[in-house]
Amino acid sequence: MAPGILLTFIIVYFLVLILIAHLTSKNSSDNSTFFIANRNSKWYLVAFGMIGTALSGVTFISVPGQVGAAAGNQFQYFQFVLGNAIGFIIVATVLLPLYYRLNLTSIYSYIEKRLGVVSYKTAAGIFLLSRTIGSAFRLYLVVIVLQRFIFDAYGVPFAVTVAFSLLLIWLYTFKGGLKTIIITDSLQTIFLVSSVILTIYFICNSLNLNFIQAFETVKNSAYSKIFFFDDFVHSKFHFIKQIVGGIFVTIAMIGLDQDLMQKNLSCKNIKEAQKNMFTFTGIFVIINLFFLSVGALLYIYASKHNIAMPVGADGVIKTDFLFPEIALNHLTIIPGIVFMLGLTAATFATTDSALTALTTSFCVDFLNFDKKENVNDAVHIKTRHMVHIGFSVLMVLVVLIFNQVNNMAVVGAIFKVASYTYGPLLGLYAFGLLIKNRGVHDKLVPLICVLAPFLCFMLNTYSATLMGGYIFDNELILINGLITFAGLMLISYKKTTIKL
Repeated sequence: MAPGILLTFIIVYFLVLILIAHLTSKNSSDNSTFFIANRNSKWYLVAFGMIGTALSGVTFISVPGQVGAAAGNQFQYFQFVLGNAIGFIIVATVLLPLYYRLNLTSIYSYIEKRLGVVSYKTAAGIFLLSRTIGSAFRLYLVVIVLQRFIFDAYGVPFAVTVAFSLLLIWLYTFKGGLKTIIITDSLQTIFLVSSVILTIYFICNSLNLNFIQAFETVKNSAYSKIFFFDDFVHSKFHFIKQIVGGIFVTIAMIGLDQDLMQKNLSCKNIKEAQKNMFTFTGIFVIINLFFLSVGALLYIYASKHNIAMPVGADGVIKTDFLFPEIALNHLTIIPGIVFMLGLTAATFATTDSALTALTTSFCVDFLNFDKKENVNDAVHIKTRHMVHIGFSVLMVLVVLIFNQVNNMAVVGAIFKVASYTYGPLLGLYAFGLLIKNRGVHDKLVPLICVLAPFLCFMLNTYSATLMGGYIFDNELILINGLITFAGLMLISYKKTTIKL
């Protein structure tokens, strides 16, 4: 497909988003609108828009690609998705009522009320670090696809591609913030869901299969195994590891993450926020099943047409490039546009939400906007604009650092380390919610929150040697939280008064 067609499409797409931003923010662009959309969001828009945020561009290209990976992944990811669903229900029934009862703008304010100021700043700092690295990693993986299939044809440097992408996101989020994102993410979710369904249709059409035949073909293929119950010790795919990992990854990286929770807190009340979460959970499970089905069909298509697996500059097979390779180089122009539509929607729905959440957390948790009466005056709005610009620039720099490293194994390890830092949030909230009669020596909490991820990293690195060949997967986040919890118990003391 001609790069010019794809580039024109992306520009038009963002012009639509910028128009929506103008319409949603022209009557109100103060800090209350930016942070929590004046707590007036419609729950069904939040539920639908959260799909685009939760399913990043990495999910869009990686989940289908991993179905036929040499490691034998198949549909094992669906086990993790089922764990996610259980985690979402726990978040909706345990954490959301707490956040609404305390009327929080930043969810980390709870830690200040329960454990102290240093613990609070530590929790917020963990989010800022983790979300910045995580969002930059997801953006990086998608920008290299845009670079390969569009901007390389024009000789555009990678740095310009990254800056261009962040500039477009900044343009439609800097005024309206969350109020704008609730609408734009809903639109982008429509594009994402449509692209997945249409991709299935186009591939089935190319394979001369109707829906029933496609279902039977996928079911009878070598890619459709969902549940793995063999070899608990050595297999990352084991059902228990995936379910447990899915539950606690969701609690830590969704329920204790300002990004996703900020949307929930913009609903009118707890009942609407819970309806949002329950609806979102059902859609989330179905959409991921569609992604896995796309993956199986892609490998079946590649096998039928003798399409070689994409190979990177290092000579290693890149399953992440299979979807874009087939969509952009082997199908007709419409499937290619549909693919780019879904990829762009998934990527920027995640990044715009992250920038808003990072700005909110920094303004509330470190600049104390929630403790000021005049938070909507011109000075504070200007400060928020500067913070928003600052995080946009920081995101560009982190993506460029990833590209400079030029080693996906190293970049992936950096992202993995960042994901470890959510474990201490799990431990902090577990201690706050479960241990009511004890406080902690506040100044020692940062040490515990640094030590726990380090111990987990070492444990993961040497688990095969130290634990009889045991291989960790996502369940490691639970161990991380337990280590943090144990550390907090060691530095705790009995209180005479009980806080929240």
